[in-house]
Formats: sequence, C-alpha cells, structure tokens
Amino acid sequence: QVQPVESGGGLVQAGGSLRLSCAVSGGIFDNYAMGWFRQTPGKEREFVVAVSRNGGSTAYADSVKGRFTISRDNAKNTVYLQIDSLRPEDTAVYYCAADPNSDYYSRPSVRTYDYDYWGQGTRVTVSS
Repeated sequence: QVQPVESGGGLVQAGGSLRLSCAVSGGIFDNYAMGWFRQTPGKEREFVVAVSRNGGSTAYADSVKGRFTISRDNAKNTVYLQIDSLRPEDTAVYYCAADPNSDYYSRPSVRTYDYDYWGQGTRVTVSS
C-alpha cells in the first residue's frame, strides 16, 4: 500500500518560511507524480503545486507562484515543498498525494481526482 506521510507543518509568522516534507512508502516512488494540496474548514481541497515523476516538470497554482517551490528526491522517496513569504491566507492543512497514472516526463496533473494516494496532512498556521 502506497503511503505518503507529511511533516514540517507548524505555526509561523507572516513573511516567514517553512519546508514541508512528504515521505512515500510502499511503492516505487518515481512511478508517481506528486502533488501538494491544501484545505481549510468549509472549503474544498485545492491544488497547490505538483511535480512530474522525473522532477523535470512542475505546475503551480497562481496564488503560490513565486513563493512556493516543489522538489523531489527520488533516491529518498521524498517530495518537498518550500514555502516562503507566508501569508495568513496560506493557513491550511497541507496534503501530499501520489498520482500513479502520469507519464514519466509529462506535466503533472492539477486535478485532485487524479491522485489516488493521500497522506493525513500537516497543518500550517500563519499568524499576522
């Protein structure tokens, strides 16, 4: 069973930075495009950023471009999300997810329903 496990969330002041990690077990890591999504109470889970299987292609939500950076280390079965210039509106539970149906070099999907394996989430709270 493929299992992503997120870590690195916490409480940070606006303008600060965090690095989230997602370690994936139970599968061959570079078989999966990886994505980060976030959710706040009462809202649907939304796409944030994703990276292709080979790490060469990325996709970003407009709201995070220039502040969020995704990367992956296939040797460590881990994907990272560097978050800079945090804003209060970035407060959310951040989820890591794996898409098993993406081609190796293809741009990763931004659609929630393409991701089959989900972690439990890590909470990020940004104070103003």
